[in-house]
Order: sequence, then structure tokens, then C-alpha cells
Amino acid sequence: MEFQKLLRGFDCACGRRHTCPIRFVAVEPGAIDHLTELAAPHGAVLLVADENTYAAAGAQAERALAGKAVRRCIFPGAPLLVPDERAIEAVSAALEGVGLIVAVGSGVIQDICKYVSFFRGVPYLVVATAPSMDGYASSGAAMILKGMKTTVTTSPPSAVLADTEVLRQAPMDMIRAGFGDILGKYSSLNDWRLSHLVTGEYFCQRIYDLTDDMLQRTLALADGLLERREESVRALTDALIGVGIAISFVGTSRPASGSEHHLSHFFEMSGLLNREPYFPHGIDVAYAAVLTARMREALARDAWPEQTVRTDRGRYVAQMRRVYGPAADGYIALQDEAGNYTDDRMPVYRAKEAEIRALLAESPRAAKLEAILDAVGLEQSRFTAMYAPERIADALVYAKDVRVRYSVLWLYYDLFGERPLPPSPGDADPSL
Repeated sequence: MEFQKLLRGFDCACGRRHTCPIRFVAVEPGAIDHLTELAAPHGAVLLVADENTYAAAGAQAERALAGKAVRRCIFPGAPLLVPDERAIEAVSAALEGVGLIVAVGSGVIQDICKYVSFFRGVPYLVVATAPSMDGYASSGAAMILKGMKTTVTTSPPSAVLADTEVLRQAPMDMIRAGFGDILGKYSSLNDWRLSHLVTGEYFCQRIYDLTDDMLQRTLALADGLLERREESVRALTDALIGVGIAISFVGTSRPASGSEHHLSHFFEMSGLLNREPYFPHGIDVAYAAVLTARMREALARDAWPEQTVRTDRGRYVAQMRRVYGPAADGYIALQDEAGNYTDDRMPVYRAKEAEIRALLAESPRAAKLEAILDAVGLEQSRFTAMYAPERIADALVYAKDVRVRYSVLWLYYDLFGERPLPPSPGDADPSL
């Protein structure tokens, strides 16, 4: 992909000029070697990794930094690193005299470094270790602050270095996670158009098309990814970085993150709260996209009620506290401020029912998404083995509360309340 051309930005028919501050992207064998020239203008360097990502690419990064003063912040490889206040403090405490942060790793390492870089005013760049998520080039840092999952708007890195020889050796579930994160764009893009239709939210067709192009490029990669072919890993990484640039162009994660990401956040948050297992982010996103596809099928097919469905406030608050523990009151206050518990969107739904149903019907059927995931080794049986039905049912009702972002989760709740998700009629026919 011609990243340097894309990074120049463009004036858009939507009325905005889309820009991205990333100066350099390399997706190639030996990409880490570019670190030598990129770090040259800076003083001391802080290298941030965990034990696993340091083993994957830390030594190569330090060789490229030979002659520089290099300080390390290496987190343990287990248990899972959480992007919270303790991690922020660990990186911040090592910053004195540092002119550049080098983030060696994927999702969580990147998020922590983005956050610290933005709020401490120290530039950072990325050395990718797995083609596992679309956040390398994005401006959002997915953090857990005061016990709440939140996406903080920061700044993208100055450069992204993705050595395909390193990426090919990533754990296979990390590669599957990257594929799943891209597959989830079927859901997020539909949600973006839905919100534009229902709430009038800003929408850009060109950014939509750019993100959709990344999605379409990825669909044929399954066999090559399972075989760790360099060209397939490169194509997936191009798509993940391209989507991240699209996010930076818009200034929010909206093109790439909707209901499927909210469900993924729910499984992570409930896992941390209750010490229950959960999949890597992109894998959860992929499985969640199947669930949201089933929601769209039901909404496009079934009769709608005359009035908005609302759960008793006292019961809802009690359920939120059961599900989210000490973070619940923060999420409730977030939605109260936005008016999502009291606003009646039924007049809009009625006025635009035909358009909404048509839009929902454009999204691929759940059975088709399952077939795509099967091809990359993400069989639906893995999802049902990981999560109990009660946990999935809670996710479908309460995942929407983690963000102030309209999506199919709110539409389903407004119209059907806590009604269980019915089976997809197309389950037996993946061509649908």
C-alpha cells in the first residue's frame, strides 16, 4: 500500500480536510532497521514492551538503537497487562530525560504509550509485533481508568515499523485476531450509517469507502494467514494500518468501532471483574460481529412495537451494578448525561422505518460471517465454549452502556428490550 501518499491527506467532499500526523510507515522485512534514522534526532529513548513482545522484537530494536542512550520499561509477560493507572505510572516514572518512546508490542502496549506520550508531551513510535489489531496508526487509546473501559483521544505515533518477518512468527491467535478485527468492520460500518440515519451523526462516504476497501482486501487472506505466508501477513497488516489511518482522518474510531467493539469490551471487562477468561480483542470482535448480524436480521425481519421498550429504572441500575461492579455508576452517569435512558427515538424509527430496515438488510447474514471465520480457524464452537449463555445474554443488553455511541445495540434495546436474540433463519445456508 502507498502509505506515504495516503498520509498526505486530502480535502474531502464531506467538507473536511482529512489529515494524519504519522510521518512514516514501513511494512516489510527488516522494517525495524528504520529505527536508526527515525530515532537519530531525539535524545535518550525509552523502550516499552512486555516480556513477550521484547522477546519478539526488542533485541532487533535495541540493535537499531545502538549508540543511543536506551532506557527500558519491560512489563511481565503474565498475567495479562491491563492499560490502567498502574501501567501509566510505570511508564511515566521512566520518562525523565527521554526524548522518544519506542513502543514494542501490539494493543495494550500501544495504548499505554499513546496515553503517556500525549499527556506527557513526549513523541513515540511503534514497532509492531503482531498483525493483531487496527490501533497501530489510530488516535484512540483504549484504557481502563477508574475501573471503566474508555477510549481516550490522543495522537497517532510518528512512525509505524512492521517487520513482516517478526509478524509472521506471532502466535496464530494474534494473527486471527487481526483478521477478526477487520471482519468486524462489516458491523461498525453499518452502525456508522445507522447512526447517521437515526441521529444525524457526521458521516463521510470517502472514509467509509476507504475502510470498506481494507475489509474487502482482507477476506481472501485466510489460507495464506494460516500458512504464515509473508504476502498475506503483509496484506493484513496493510489493512490494519490503513484502517487506523482512516480513524485518524476522522478523529474518532467511529469507522472501525461500533456494536461489535462494545461487546468485545464487555467480555474483557467482565473477565477482569470476575476473573473469567476472554479472547484477544480482535477474536472477540469477530465473534461479536456474528451476534450483531443476528440482531440486524431480527430487526429487519420482525414487527416493531408501537412504543419504545424501557426496563424499570431500579431494576436496570441493579443489573448494571451486578454486571459492572464498581464501574457501573460511572457508566450509568455517562448514559444519563447523554439522555439515552430517557430519549424516545420511536418517532424517528417510525418515520425512517423502511430506510432502517433496508440498511440493516445490507449487512451480511450471520451464517456468512461464521463461514468466513471458519476458514481462518475461528469456529463458532470456540465462542460458545468460552462464554456461558448468561454472559452472552448480559453482553447483548449491557454492552451498549460502555460508550456514548449509537449502534444496533441501542436500536435492538429500544424496540425489543431484553428479548433474547432469536436464531438466525440463515444458519443452515452460509451463502445468504
